[in-house]
Amino acid sequence: MSQKTGDRIVTALLPPLFSGLLFLLPAVTFAASAPLHPVADPSSWWIWVLLLFVFSFFLGIISVLAGVGGGVLFVPIVSSFFPFHLDFVRGAGLFVALSGALSAGPSLMRKGLADLKLSLPLSLIGSVSSIAGAIAGLMMAADQVQLLLGLAIIAIAAIMLKSGKSGFPEVREPDVIARTLGISGSYYEPTIQKVVDWKIHKTPIGLVLFFGIGFIGGMFGMGAGWANVPVLNLLMGAPLKVAVATSGLVLSMNGAAAAWIYLYKGAVLPLIAVPAVSGVMLGSKIGARILTKVNTRAIRVIVIVMMVIAGLRSIMKGLGI
Repeated sequence: MSQKTGDRIVTALLPPLFSGLLFLLPAVTFAASAPLHPVADPSSWWIWVLLLFVFSFFLGIISVLAGVGGGVLFVPIVSSFFPFHLDFVRGAGLFVALSGALSAGPSLMRKGLADLKLSLPLSLIGSVSSIAGAIAGLMMAADQVQLLLGLAIIAIAAIMLKSGKSGFPEVREPDVIARTLGISGSYYEPTIQKVVDWKIHKTPIGLVLFFGIGFIGGMFGMGAGWANVPVLNLLMGAPLKVAVATSGLVLSMNGAAAAWIYLYKGAVLPLIAVPAVSGVMLGSKIGARILTKVNTRAIRVIVIVMMVIAGLRSIMKGLGI
């Protein structure tokens, strides 16, 4: 199949893909509000598993187009509109975020974008706090976590709406920690056809913020790309591509640390995690193909609106409304 033929097929698939997502969300909402009858129809469980796979597939497409991790969308939406216990959703959400980060990590490191020296100190701090967050989240009542999740999602949506991006921030002088650890690097930037040398500053503030980010990620089972990238790029001065790529490395280490707590506590249910991870990974491949053919800014606005709706729904569930 030629490249032009493949592009025509992908373009033709765009309308039904997004139409399917728009029709799927009301269906899931209606089904979630309907009473369940496990005794009358014990075989109906597979319908929810199928809906979860289909939803995760569309979620994988949307997350790539909007430039956000799947976990930050998966947990609030699935916990709000699917009849799964919040602990199982958070456990699956960690694996959704973790699988995407692990699949992209090796290629980004080979290209010199994901930097190991930059990620290791941040991951060390974030892993400790993510374990603490996972333990704290599993000790709390589900309605309390649901309420806090809703508040956190609305706050994340506000951060995403206001956060800017800088392709090549100017760092005049690295701080003491960055110089001691030798955190710097270079990579080839094809858009300007030259090698970009970079360094960072304000590392102590970044470490404090990554401690808080790891705690939130572990407590709610979400990926933290929404926070990792702005801190690395806007605060610490890493180029945007380095920040995005390194965020995946940090996420994979922090997510793996928190995932062990959920596994140990029995909060990872394969019946939920497997279709979710499979759907998101398959959708991500489709999203990568159509990334250049859609208005990503409009998709990002749609994602923010979806997060606000899911956050409000989560708050209502936490309050028992």
